[in-house]
Amino acid sequence: MTMSLRTLLPVCVMSVSAAILFHSAAVSAAEDEFARTTVDIGVVVSDINKSVAFYTQAVGFKEVPGFQVTGDFTGAAGLTDNHPVSVRVLVLGDGPTATRLKLMELPAAAPKRGDNKFIHSEFGFRYLTISVKDMTSAVARLEKAGVKPVGKCPLALPKSLSAEAYLTVFRDPDGNFVEFVGPKKK
Repeated sequence: MTMSLRTLLPVCVMSVSAAILFHSAAVSAAEDEFARTTVDIGVVVSDINKSVAFYTQAVGFKEVPGFQVTGDFTGAAGLTDNHPVSVRVLVLGDGPTATRLKLMELPAAAPKRGDNKFIHSEFGFRYLTISVKDMTSAVARLEKAGVKPVGKCPLALPKSLSAEAYLTVFRDPDGNFVEFVGPKKK
């Protein structure tokens, strides 16, 4: 059965219109429900100064004023068993939608290290992905900071994912995976 262009065109227009309306409704619902659509990430680290240096010097975050939280508050919130927390805040970008990485060290709590051998070693959040404009300069910054890639990186992403993007995977001071994704500049 063949359909004429005259019959098929209104069906295509209605399908595209429905898709646009669905997308617009989903975006509107997210904007109505959430004050910000950027997610902040909290990370407990073993050495706060070493981690701040890594994320600012090797990765490219910028430190902004942090904050203190009392043990009474963290206990009442169910976050700790009444340990106070000093949070150092790092941002990637400017303005209210910048990614915020909140680093904290709790030596008195004696946290355990996770198994970070591979991303499949444990359940939970496993890595950060940071999009870069120039993989070559991003990798040069890592090398200058003494950070080595985990594998044979940068690797070209499969063409089905991106025609010209590369992936470089490395670890933070506590062994957490961080990846850069972006094009190489000549």
